[in-house]
Amino acid sequence: MDSVWVETTTKLSFPALQGDITTDALIIGGGMCGILTAHKLSETGMRCVVVEATTIGSGITQNTTAKITAQHGLIYADLIKRFDAEKTKQYYSANSRAIQNYHKLSERFPCDFERKTAYVYSTDDIRKLEREAEAYQRLGLSANLVELPQLPIKTIGAIAMENQAQFHPLKLLYALADGLEIYENTFVSKIDGNTAYAANGKITAKHIVLATHFPMINIPGLYFLKLYQHRSYVLALENAPLIDGMYLDERESGNSFRTYCDLLFIGGGDHRTGEKGGGYAELEALTAHAYPDATVKYRWATQDCMSLDKIPYIGRHRAGKKNLYVATGFNKWGITGSMVAAEVLTDLVTSRKSEFEELYSPQRSMWSKQLFANIGSAAAGLLSLGGPRCTHMGCKLHCNSAEKSWDCSCHGSRYEENGHIINNPAKREKKL
Repeated sequence: MDSVWVETTTKLSFPALQGDITTDALIIGGGMCGILTAHKLSETGMRCVVVEATTIGSGITQNTTAKITAQHGLIYADLIKRFDAEKTKQYYSANSRAIQNYHKLSERFPCDFERKTAYVYSTDDIRKLEREAEAYQRLGLSANLVELPQLPIKTIGAIAMENQAQFHPLKLLYALADGLEIYENTFVSKIDGNTAYAANGKITAKHIVLATHFPMINIPGLYFLKLYQHRSYVLALENAPLIDGMYLDERESGNSFRTYCDLLFIGGGDHRTGEKGGGYAELEALTAHAYPDATVKYRWATQDCMSLDKIPYIGRHRAGKKNLYVATGFNKWGITGSMVAAEVLTDLVTSRKSEFEELYSPQRSMWSKQLFANIGSAAAGLLSLGGPRCTHMGCKLHCNSAEKSWDCSCHGSRYEENGHIINNPAKREKKL
C-alpha cells in the first residue's frame, strides 16, 4: 500500500540520461533534498542537473510524515550540554529559517502548507520536559508545558513549540521539479574526479552533490561508521477523532500523531533496520484499542539515516575534496533538514559564507557512544554465520517478514525477496 502522498498526486516523469553532458552542478538524488538544492542553485543562474536512480520522490520523501519543525524531540537540553548555547541557538535558527523558506515556496507552489503547534510529550518523566523547557528559556524561546487530554495515550504533559508546519511533500516536489533538468532511471555507479558515470552516459560537473540518503561514497569520509539506519511505520486512519497539532513521544519507541484532511496519522513501531521491532502490528493494536471504529486507509514505512550526535552531515564530503558535497543523517527530520541542506550547500557551491557551515560540517569529531554502538553492530553483522550477505560490506541479512524484505542491520541496506535493492548504501543487487 502506498502512502497518502503518492495516492493524492499526479506523478511527473523524466527521461533517462542518453549520452554525455557537462554542467555547473550535478545533484545525485531526486528526493526533497536534491530537488530543493537544485532549485536554489538554479535560481543563482547556475546550470544544474539532477539524476535519480529510479523516479524522483520515490524514496524517503514519499514516505515522510511531512512535518516541518525545529522541535526535534527533546534535543535542545542535550545540545547545550554537548556543545554550548551559541551552537544550539544556531541549530534552532537554521531549522526555524527552513520553516520560513517552505512557507515562501508554498505561496508560489500550493502544497497544503499549514501552520501547526508541535508538541513533545512524555508518558512517565516530567523532569525531562522541565529540563527541555529550561533549555528553551536559555535560547530565548517560549517554554510552554501543557497537558494533552486529546491523545489516546496517557501522558503527564508536553512541551509546545508554536508556529511550526506540515504540508504535502510531493505536491511541492513535483512543482519544483517541473522547472528543472532531471534524468530519471539514471543510476550513477562511479564518480571519478568531476565526472559521474551512468549506464548510458557520463556527466562532468564543476560541483557534485550527493543527496542519496546514505552517501554512495562512504568509505572515504567514513560514513559507514558515522551513520546507521532506523525504520518507522505509519497508519492513516479514517473515522478517527481528529486532533489539532503535531505530537511526538520523547521516547524513541513511542508514537507520533498528526492529521491530513480527514485522516489521522499514527506513527511508531520503530526499530533499527535489520532488527526486530513493533512495526505495523504495534500500531494496529493501538488503533484497535483507541479507535475501534476507525479503518486503515493507508499504511507505509520509512527509513532514516541517523548521525552520531543528532546533527546532520551537510557540507564537503571530506577534507581535500573541494567540489564534492554531501547531505545526510537527518535523524527523522528529513523534511526540515532538506531545506537546511539546500541553503548551506547553495552557499558553499556558490562560494558564499554559510553561517551554519561549521555546525553541520561532516568533518566534525566522530567521538561518541553511538560510534562504538555502530562499530559493535557492524562487527556482529560481519561475524554472524550463515544466511545471505549484503553486497555493501558483507554483513548478514535478516528476513523482515512483515515487509517481505531482507534487511542489513550494519548499515541499513534492504532488498526485495528477488534481490532488488530497496534502500542503499548497497549498489549491487543480491541473488537470493
